Amino acid sequence: MDNQLDISVCIANYNGAEYLRECLNSVYAQTGNFTYEVLVHDDASTDDSVELIQQEFPQVNLINSTENTGFCISNNRMASAAKGRFLLLLNNDAILRAGSFAAFITFASNGHEHAILGLPQYALHDGQLVDRGYEFDLFMNPVAVFDQGIHQVATATGACLWVPTEVWRAIGGFPAWFESVAEDIFLCQAARLLGYPTFVLGSPGFDHWIGKNLGGGKVVAQKLHTTVRRRVLSERNKTAVMLMCYPLWALIVILPIHAALLGLEALFLMLSGAGQNKVSKIYRPILPFVWQQRKQIESLRHRLYAQRQCSSLRFMTRFRFVPQKLVMLLRHGSPSLR
Repeated sequence: MDNQLDISVCIANYNGAEYLRECLNSVYAQTGNFTYEVLVHDDASTDDSVELIQQEFPQVNLINSTENTGFCISNNRMASAAKGRFLLLLNNDAILRAGSFAAFITFASNGHEHAILGLPQYALHDGQLVDRGYEFDLFMNPVAVFDQGIHQVATATGACLWVPTEVWRAIGGFPAWFESVAEDIFLCQAARLLGYPTFVLGSPGFDHWIGKNLGGGKVVAQKLHTTVRRRVLSERNKTAVMLMCYPLWALIVILPIHAALLGLEALFLMLSGAGQNKVSKIYRPILPFVWQQRKQIESLRHRLYAQRQCSSLRFMTRFRFVPQKLVMLLRHGSPSLR
């Protein structure tokens, strides 16, 4: 395409007016030898997000949805309209640090045109380093990586995710039925199956209001805080990713253990005072959800494995044996669940 740009920044927005300005300002502050566009999909916000964009950022390509479609569909729509060789999927509550675009372009241009990339993530509420990418335990629970410099990981956080457009199209984008949470896990694991690695760069990093959109998902005063809604989406979607991406032999071994551990986790949360109603909302929908989406799961799995370039053993080498939830329980105690 003669009019192709280098970067298409895709920002999904729903009622993010209080922090969207900072996000967009950080994008337009990027300087360097590259061309880019900014797309914002407003998901039927009820605040003044649209007015803010139209008045202060008229150069934004605004996709104004008349109905709330969810994070995955929002990004799929922007990716379809994008003109860039690379997509930067950026949360509306994330703030890029100076030099982010230049770092991405430089690394991608040096032999990594087909790699998914991420940056170190810092929490805006306290300035602490959150992660430099993630590995996983066998049950698809993320384990934060803190290695210095450029390094390969299983997944980079979806709050600031650089995806070559060619890789996005090969995967087919996000599953529309995911809604939100763990979509970055799916994308990076699907990419790994197709032979595309994920790297996290050593700098400059980005700052993130973690938990602004769905609540929770962060450690405050050494205690983990989360919400029922986040846990509902997380548990069901991670299970779906396992079904789509794990080799068959791994599924046969791991799925029964996964189901048993989820049952024990539900029991522990009830005994620790979370309440039967909250626990039921989190764990009861998992099996019905997987069954309802079984055709889509089977179709995606078949397509990925038909194009697979990564051996089963190599794919599973990034997974750790110690359950991460047990580690978090020992470190922070029972989570605060809202």
